[in-house]
Amino acid sequence: MADKQIFKKKARVRRAKRVRARIRGTAEKPRLVVHKSLNHIYAQLVNDLDKRTITGVSSLEGSADAKGKKIEKAKAVGKAIALKAKEMGITTVVFDRSGYLYHGKVKALADAAREAGLKF
Repeated sequence: MADKQIFKKKARVRRAKRVRARIRGTAEKPRLVVHKSLNHIYAQLVNDLDKRTITGVSSLEGSADAKGKKIEKAKAVGKAIALKAKEMGITTVVFDRSGYLYHGKVKALADAAREAGLKF
């Protein structure tokens, strides 16, 4: 069973590297990176040209009003990252799903960020 888990993680990392080879974030249009663990979800805005993280939000922090089920936490994080981006004057981003499938928590985060005014 452990071999299957290792294969799944390596496959996800391989997909993430393939996507990151094609997309780059800039100061005007940063990369919106999603990472999820078993219980929490994280979102960051990254400027790849300067190699620095602009801002980030997670379901662990108080800035994202994350209560309830995991999908609801993802929606709260998506809304919070969009609000932080708008405060910084960022309206468009490049979405990086980090090799995760675009459904469930990742899709909920992206949809919430779009509803809050972020353009992908």
